[in-house]
Amino acid sequence: MSSWWVTAEIYHEIIDCLVAALEAKDPYTKGHSTRVADLAYELGGKAGLREEALEDLHLAAHLHDIGKIGIPDGILNKNGPLLPEEQTIIREHPVIGYQILGQSSQLRHLAEIILYHHERWDGLGYPLGLKGEAIPFSSRIIAICDAVDAMSSARPYRKPLSPEECWRELRANRGRQFDPALVELLPELPLFQRAIDHALPSRPSAETAVTGRLQTVAALSAKRARAHAG
Repeated sequence: MSSWWVTAEIYHEIIDCLVAALEAKDPYTKGHSTRVADLAYELGGKAGLREEALEDLHLAAHLHDIGKIGIPDGILNKNGPLLPEEQTIIREHPVIGYQILGQSSQLRHLAEIILYHHERWDGLGYPLGLKGEAIPFSSRIIAICDAVDAMSSARPYRKPLSPEECWRELRANRGRQFDPALVELLPELPLFQRAIDHALPSRPSAETAVTGRLQTVAALSAKRARAHAG
């Protein structure tokens, strides 16, 4: 086995361990990261991303909430809407995620994507208030996919939005919260239709979720090995 293959395996296993650590801390995250990553991959492909850029998007989407490891459990798992001061604290998670992944030279490019996934098209997002195309393209994709899964998932304090409500929110916020061109691509995606119709499978067990991620890791590693061999 080549040293490159071993390095790729270790790289992806580290990512898998980070996601598993977050899921152990935040029950809501179980399945959320995978659904966001899969929808982001589909949307990214539709939007023209290919090869390494699409892989990086998929991995960053898996890790987009990793900074929540640094958020107090009482806020993260609160069974109700957050108070303003609690919202301020939870808004720190993109920066925390950036700081965590930025420790690795191999993950720093993913850290940049994660840092900006709560920026808004109109410049009213966080943490830096970037606007429009100043927001990295992959971050814009994750922002939409994160919102779709949040709206279509039940929370302790609210039911999931209906398909009509979800699409109405997305349309109302194109050009405000979201890149309008990306919003217009959503209806063409099978995973988007499944999400807003609430036809998603039940949240996977920890074992099932880990198995799914390991399959993704194996596929990506095999692809990189073939590219390296060529």
